[in-house]
Amino acid sequence: MRGPVVAVTGAATGVGALLTERLAASDEIRQVRAIDERRGECAEAQWHILDVRDPAIADKLRGADVVVHLALDLDLETDPAARTAYNVRGTQTVLTAAAAAGVHRVVLCTSAMVYGALPDNELPLSEDAELRATAEATGVGDLLEIERLARRAPRAHPGLNVTVVRPAVLVGGTDTALTRYFESPRLLVVAGSRPAWQFCHVEDLCSALEYAVLEKVDGELAVGCDGWLEQEEVEELSGIRRMELPSAVALGAAARLHRIGLTPSPAGDLAYTMYPWVVSGSRLHDSGWRPKWTNEEVLAELLEEVSGRHTVAGRRLGRKDATAAGAAGATVALLGAAAVVRRARKARRRV
Repeated sequence: MRGPVVAVTGAATGVGALLTERLAASDEIRQVRAIDERRGECAEAQWHILDVRDPAIADKLRGADVVVHLALDLDLETDPAARTAYNVRGTQTVLTAAAAAGVHRVVLCTSAMVYGALPDNELPLSEDAELRATAEATGVGDLLEIERLARRAPRAHPGLNVTVVRPAVLVGGTDTALTRYFESPRLLVVAGSRPAWQFCHVEDLCSALEYAVLEKVDGELAVGCDGWLEQEEVEELSGIRRMELPSAVALGAAARLHRIGLTPSPAGDLAYTMYPWVVSGSRLHDSGWRPKWTNEEVLAELLEEVSGRHTVAGRRLGRKDATAAGAAGATVALLGAAAVVRRARKARRRV
C-alpha cells in the first residue's frame, strides 16, 4: 500500500485518540504508529509505550514519514512548572528525534490563543498576524515556546518541515478555562469589552491535521468554524444571562482568587473572553478544506456537554457544593471571598 507512515504522539486519549482512529481508517495512510504512556483502543495502530521526553523515541520514529505531536498537558489542575517541563521538553525531544530518524515532516498543534486576545485585533486575523499573546493565560506560555521551537527546527535540522496547526476554542470532550466559561450560572462580561466567539470542533481539527499529514497544506494553519458569534448571540443561543462587572473588579478578583488558590484559572484567561481572537483559516480554505461544523452547532454541543456542571470563576463545584449553595449562591460566595481578600489586604496596610 502506498501512502505515508504516520506516528502520532499522545495517541491514547483526546484529540490524539480521535486522529489515530481517523488515520488508521484512511486508505491514504499506509501505517499508523501510536505513541503514548499507555495503550489506547485503536487496534489497527502499531503501539509504542513510552514517555515522549525519552530520547529512545527516535527508534520508534525511524521509517516514519510524518509525526503528529499531540502529547501536550494543558490541564487546568496541573502544576504549572510540571506542565511546562512536560510540554516544552516533550516537543524539543520529538523534533530532535524526528530529525535524527529521517522524518521529513512534523505537525504540531498549539492554539489560536497564541495570537493574543486584544482590543485592536482585526476580525478575522490572518495566519501571518503577529503572535502577541503573553504567558499570563493557562498554558499559553508553553504554546508560545512550542511556536518558537517550530520556527527554529528547520534551521537547526535542514530537511525537516514543520507545520503548526492553531485551533480556535476547542470543543468535544475538552476541559479548558474557555469551555468552563459556559458552565457558569451567569456569563461574566467585562464592561467595555468586545468578545467574539469562534469555536473549533475536535472532528474539524482532526480533518485539518489529516490535511497537513497528507501534505495538502503546510506552514502555519489556523482552524475553526467560519465566522464568529457576538456575545449577545451567545447569550441568546445559550439562554444564559450575563453578569457585567467593571474591568478593575473582574480582573482584580480573578487575580486574587487564583493567587489564594480558590480558582485554577489565572486572570490572563479572562482576556480571551473579553477581546476577539477570531482567525480566518484562509490557508486551509485555499487548499480545499472546509469545516463541517458551524459555531452555532459547536456551541449547542458544548452546552450539552457541560449540562449539570457548575463552575464559578473557573472553579468547578461538586454536586454537594452546588446543591448546598446553588449556583447563584456560589457566585455570591466567591465574589464575597474576593471582598474578604480585599478587606484583609486593607487591614494589613493599616497595620
